[in-house]
Amino acid sequence: MNDWEHRITELEIQTALQADLIDSLNTIVADMQQTLDLQQEQLRLLYRRMQDKNADEGNAYSLRDEIPPHY
Repeated sequence: MNDWEHRITELEIQTALQADLIDSLNTIVADMQQTLDLQQEQLRLLYRRMQDKNADEGNAYSLRDEIPPHY
């Protein structure tokens, strides 16, 4: 019976370690989702500002306007 107890104990340890790993990964994924949401909102804001700027000037957006002066 001692062998069974040892195997059960090992399985319990593995389960506990796996649960800890899952919790850590869950936290990381949640943090990454928050970061992604923030970046998407910032991109939306920049896009709106760009659209507003072009609407105020009456010009359509063109990539030629973004060419650096040294080209």
